[in-house]
Amino acid sequence: MFIDPHTHMISRTTDDYEAMAKAGIVALIEPSFWIGQPRTFVGTYIDYLSTIVGFERFRAGQFGIRHYCTIGLNSKEANNEELAEEVMEILPRFALKEGVVAIGEIGYDEQTPLEDRYFRQQVELAKELGLPIMIHTPHRDKKRGTQRSMDVLEEHGMPASKVVIDHNNEETVNEVLDRGYWAAFSIYPGTKMGNERMSEIVRQYGAERIIVDSACDWGISEPLAVPKTAELMRQRGHSEEHIRKVTYANALAAYGQSGQMQESDWLEPAAIDQRTLYAGNSILRGGQEPKVETPKRDMSALEIK
Repeated sequence: MFIDPHTHMISRTTDDYEAMAKAGIVALIEPSFWIGQPRTFVGTYIDYLSTIVGFERFRAGQFGIRHYCTIGLNSKEANNEELAEEVMEILPRFALKEGVVAIGEIGYDEQTPLEDRYFRQQVELAKELGLPIMIHTPHRDKKRGTQRSMDVLEEHGMPASKVVIDHNNEETVNEVLDRGYWAAFSIYPGTKMGNERMSEIVRQYGAERIIVDSACDWGISEPLAVPKTAELMRQRGHSEEHIRKVTYANALAAYGQSGQMQESDWLEPAAIDQRTLYAGNSILRGGQEPKVETPKRDMSALEIK
């Protein structure tokens, strides 16, 4: 079994859900995210957040996958002060929804004063609600941005054990682990972090507090990055214990602190019934036969393609 703790499924197809389920992914986490172009009105943010706490959760369940999400104002849109102020007003009501396991992804993009202001406000929101935090580390000037993120978290008294710092690489991982945080890695094709590099990082640092995710989104990305990394690690001689930690157990331990995510959610799953509707809508189209079955966790039937 695998958990993919960073996926943007709102931008993926049902084919991806089917492939993920066949490959053994039993649960995933969908962080609030930038959608590729700037949002200009708080109403579009409300609709987006409503989708990831609502319809997307339903859609995943139609394929036997448990869906969770994180809620936050992303760092890019924090630079629109008018929008950011309105989003900050509506975030608490979404952060209290069922299935929300963290505040995130939050942090820095260009490391502007506005990004800093709303990052700090959301750290305080997480503390108030007792939720973990998912940190987005910047693509540019990553090392300084990662260090600055950790400095801010420590200024606000946020326990490192409740923070997942994502999009790590070789230049950030050592300090992230040394300072007590969970270190997550996004396995992107040809960029960020490949699964061969990931295998070597686990060999060097071990499996404690290291998490593998796909961060699959609307760009060129791989929704099967977690099971494919597990398979490569197995081929490279990593122990089953280490593979299980970085592709399953560590994510559960980190985000399970929310009280919203527990192993029984997928070990004792509800039946799949594709006749079910959400707000009157079905994942099926005319003439398609609905699947009605009890999910099976038979590891011998997994397909990783």
